[in-house]
Amino acid sequence: MKSKVLGFLSLVLAVGPSFAALKQGDTAPDFKAQASLAGKEFTYSLSDALKKGPVVVYFYPAAFTGGCNLQAHTFAEEHDKFAAAGASVIGVSLDSISRLNDFSADPKYCAGKLPVASDEKGEIAKSYDIQIADTYKGQAVAAMKDTRGNEVGHSMAERTTFVVTPDHKVVATIGGLGGDANAEQALAVVQQLATKRTAKN
Repeated sequence: MKSKVLGFLSLVLAVGPSFAALKQGDTAPDFKAQASLAGKEFTYSLSDALKKGPVVVYFYPAAFTGGCNLQAHTFAEEHDKFAAAGASVIGVSLDSISRLNDFSADPKYCAGKLPVASDEKGEIAKSYDIQIADTYKGQAVAAMKDTRGNEVGHSMAERTTFVVTPDHKVVATIGGLGGDANAEQALAVVQQLATKRTAKN
């Protein structure tokens, strides 16, 4: 039953509206965080990443849950297309870095292509005005089981994606979509940005 509840919760978090999240034209807060790529930890800096081009910053509820698995897989599958558009991607969740080491290396999800950052205290999510859920129908979401049968172990941030340009401006906020559609829409935005840059040159 818990797995069914978690699956439903992931759906609710996926399709619920972004009430307070940063909007187009807002300044994206800078952040540094412990992150993992292909199971290896490093310090991620948004400012450093933005020096190379647009960044897709996507917040997701929890590693190893249905919608988040699909979202990570889609971002990883489309990695080369994001790179071709001059953009990079960083996933952010309230997962511990140890969970993210497994998630980032798993060939079914991040597949060693997609870095994911740990925001255990929710400070980054709060700076982006992301909703954080502690309970669902009176049950602590931290106690719910993930797709591996382990407790999630933390609260969950609402699934919301931001496309940020090198001047730290949010050019798109994507909420209310399932994991795969969320990633595909982010790709469409960065490809449009690339087209505009090419037209200017």
